[in-house]
Amino acid sequence: MTERMPAVFFGHGNPMNALFTNHYTEAWAGLGNAMRRPKAILCLSAHWYVPGAAITVSTAPRTIHDFGGFPPELYHVQYPAPGSPELASRVQSLLAPLPVRRDEHWGLDHGTWSVLCHAYPHADVPVVQLSIDETQPAAFHYEIGRRLAPLREEGVLIIGSGNLIHNLHAYAWGQHRPEPYDWALRFEGRVRELLLAGESAPLVQYDEKLGREALLAVPTPDHYLPLLYVLGTRTAADQISFPVEGIDGGSISMLTVLLD
Repeated sequence: MTERMPAVFFGHGNPMNALFTNHYTEAWAGLGNAMRRPKAILCLSAHWYVPGAAITVSTAPRTIHDFGGFPPELYHVQYPAPGSPELASRVQSLLAPLPVRRDEHWGLDHGTWSVLCHAYPHADVPVVQLSIDETQPAAFHYEIGRRLAPLREEGVLIIGSGNLIHNLHAYAWGQHRPEPYDWALRFEGRVRELLLAGESAPLVQYDEKLGREALLAVPTPDHYLPLLYVLGTRTAADQISFPVEGIDGGSISMLTVLLD
């Protein structure tokens, strides 16, 4: 019998973390070493935020460098993990009758590979990405997570990759170790309390229930929604922990949320 896999939300932050050795990337590596080896990985990345649901079906998904203005060495990073058309088909069956388009063009964007290159540096675990439908409300994404939950019993590691707090307008560009904004600390603290208490509804209705801080912490939903997919897979037996912590640039939360 396959042992249930964890589910993880990673705060991925700056794409340069793919090249850095710091306390975030060292913790990602440690988490990959500590977790049971998955049969495959299903990733919901903030950077595949498009109209409609789609899933990658390539057996050799390309490494997508979906950013600009970074050093040349970042564009040379490759993460040649195999794909899994079988997992893609299983996801389609779990989500039916929701139409999920089979996509042969998209590959692995930096929300996926900048974390996995540390957690699974040999790129030897099959990886599939499922898009985040930008036309749907937060409750839809949480429900998709609930429908994907059986994959955890089948040896699949479900990953959400974004940032709990992602406000680039407030980001302290170029400053050395700036202090987190008070509103960022309050928002992250409240979310942690709700996660530990098992209270999902306010997290799904974050824009209505979590006050003014939510407007600053989540100015756009793309980086927050991956958390809801992971939260949707939660079972009564899961323990919740935060193996990676920190707020980068004052306004980017690097919090990792582990369900296990």
